[in-house]
Amino acid sequence: MRKLFTVALTLTALGASAQNLVQYVHPIIGTQRMGHTFPGATAPFGMVQLSPETDTISYEQDGHYNPKMYEYCAGYQYDDKTIVGFSHTHFSGTGHSDLGDFLIMPTTGALRLNPGTATEPGSGFRSRFSHDNETAEADYYRVKLEDYNILAELTATTRVGVHRYTFPAADQAHIILDLMYGIYNYDDKNVWTYLRVVNDTLVEGYRETSGWARTRTLYFALTFSRPFTSYGNRNYTRRTAYHGFWGKFNQGSNFPEVAGRQIRAFFNFGGTRAGDAIVLKMALSPVSMDNALQNLRAEAPGWDFDAIKAAGQSAWNQQLSRIAIDGADSDKVNFYTSEYHAFINPTIYQDINGQYKGLDKEVHTADGFTNYTTFSLWDTHRALHPLFNLIEPARNADMVRSMLEHFHQSPEHMLPIWSNSANENWCMTGYHSVSVICDAIVKGIGSFDRSAALDACVTTARHRDYDGIGDYIDRGYIPTDKNGNGVSTTLEYAYDDWCIAQAARKLGRSDIYDEFLKRSLNYRNVWDPSIGFMRPRLSDGTFRVAFDPLSTINEGFIEGNSWNYSLYVPHDPAGLIALMGGNKRFVPHLDSLFTMDLPDKYFAETEDITRDGIIGNYVHGNEPSHHDIYLYDFTNEPWKAQALIRMVMWRMYKPTPDGLGGNDDTGQMSAWYIFSALGFYPVSPGDDKYWLGSPSVRSAVLSVTGGKKFTVSTVNQGPLNVYVQKVSLNGAPLHRLYITYDEITAGGTLEFTMGAKPNKHIGQ
Repeated sequence: MRKLFTVALTLTALGASAQNLVQYVHPIIGTQRMGHTFPGATAPFGMVQLSPETDTISYEQDGHYNPKMYEYCAGYQYDDKTIVGFSHTHFSGTGHSDLGDFLIMPTTGALRLNPGTATEPGSGFRSRFSHDNETAEADYYRVKLEDYNILAELTATTRVGVHRYTFPAADQAHIILDLMYGIYNYDDKNVWTYLRVVNDTLVEGYRETSGWARTRTLYFALTFSRPFTSYGNRNYTRRTAYHGFWGKFNQGSNFPEVAGRQIRAFFNFGGTRAGDAIVLKMALSPVSMDNALQNLRAEAPGWDFDAIKAAGQSAWNQQLSRIAIDGADSDKVNFYTSEYHAFINPTIYQDINGQYKGLDKEVHTADGFTNYTTFSLWDTHRALHPLFNLIEPARNADMVRSMLEHFHQSPEHMLPIWSNSANENWCMTGYHSVSVICDAIVKGIGSFDRSAALDACVTTARHRDYDGIGDYIDRGYIPTDKNGNGVSTTLEYAYDDWCIAQAARKLGRSDIYDEFLKRSLNYRNVWDPSIGFMRPRLSDGTFRVAFDPLSTINEGFIEGNSWNYSLYVPHDPAGLIALMGGNKRFVPHLDSLFTMDLPDKYFAETEDITRDGIIGNYVHGNEPSHHDIYLYDFTNEPWKAQALIRMVMWRMYKPTPDGLGGNDDTGQMSAWYIFSALGFYPVSPGDDKYWLGSPSVRSAVLSVTGGKKFTVSTVNQGPLNVYVQKVSLNGAPLHRLYITYDEITAGGTLEFTMGAKPNKHIGQ
């Protein structure tokens, strides 16, 4: 029987936004093991990420990096048994970290200002908790703090974190504000903190830190629904030779301001009756305490916690409805949670009045755009930004504007590599902002100055003293005796250069096109035909003799091995296949990627790669391999991609706390799932093609430009029917293995007919 699944009529009748899509979002997914997501409350692309912290692990141990810290990139680990408090800033899914600002903890009984330890929680202010008494939803988090019998609830607007603490009957109730806590914390990370008490319900302050972002300042305004009766602080700052004349005051008790590097403050509320609730609102600003207060008054003027939560979840429902799917409930949980994770980053980085702190440390005003930060571009250029180009083009155009402002403010005159909070941290390799910018130019997205944007890309790509670019320009490759990631960086630069060439062609800049198209072929210069792999090459032009293509350590590749990186030529798959000897040799080579055994020793020293994210030697848990399966579409056996795509979705994405096979990396892992579940994927952002795979949804409707709808429907969909038998676009047979950006954004219907056996003539 022919089963045609389509959700178009349902959506037309009800409206996608009328559906309760929030019910399928489980923020707890990815909080166990490698996902590094957080379970707390945040608005779409919000500046506040209000979430629990489950330990106080230090980055430093005996003067060296503490590898245990890696588990706490998001501050929360599902297996932990205690909560230290709730802080207002978090990265989602990263493999390095920072933030964790302004931790709040409610307590009762005798005041304790030490957090205690996980093994002895009673020794400090932390509390035990149970997942049985924990709820995580989009923009809402709730947990019972068992040691105090306090119900903690969190929600957020874009710039304001809102807490509601429901107390038991108690003689003493306290709110602790910990300005010492931080993620990837170490003793000297706090450069300075300041706190002032304006009145008995309003406190303001700021903190400057030097971590991943080395000169980061964040301001806050904190207000309480109930006046505190007394307050104080403990200043743990190491005493220095000079400390001024502040000793004339008792600064630790009921004193209206305090400054130092290591401060914990407390606010006492006297006794409480059972059921008494204290609501806190903390607004953030990158500019000033006054701006933080303006943000608070604009976004959360009242004290109705439930109304703020309802508005936040309504905003999430609207955001999630950009793509509405039909499928099994478990598929909906995976899909909408992936959407949720995809819509957390990049984050808005400006106040309600448009002001923001720039990379030059000056205050700027965003004129005609919204300023964003948290650009994890090594990850997100692959699928997250291409996803935004389809369903959030105006927002992605603002992100491009933000990158261009970064360029103008940058003392190095470079586009962002990995930027956050008015800081460039130079993490990872390539200059992948050019992929995002050039993709927008090629697709005609946004109203920014395209010629100036291309010039910024070219200037960045010609910056000779950055990460081997000089050698790359002069030699056509980066020698690994001069740069430890020389091979993978050469490959990444080659792709980025191809993106510049495509944008130059679009804009009629033939000189730039010729220069960078030639540079895009530099991947050939690290290909060793004698062994069939990309290989470390030395300054004298020879290939390094000692070489293991399976090892991830000291072989010239960042977070990967030669086996995987030898497939990283997303801009020229046909050229790569020819290098490898054509389909006859390339297809078995690609087959073996998924079937071979990769012993643990080959990734034991690489914390970003674990067994969780590996199938054979295919590392889905890290980004460089994300396009690999779709390379089958460029061979004479494209059907092989289809079963593998479905297998990866089944094994690497589950509706459980440990359901992600690797770091979500600010939404890239989730974006791969979204595209693959829909049945197509952008192998090479910078062109207009999306390559076909095997959809897992029964049907989907994408809201694209101009209010148009693009529908994906399936015939004979089912868990065993993973092979595509035929494809039609708007009722006409599709005799190719891709669709284009213009075809999607024009609206229409893409229909897949599925079956249990491969159609080996698909695409012909």
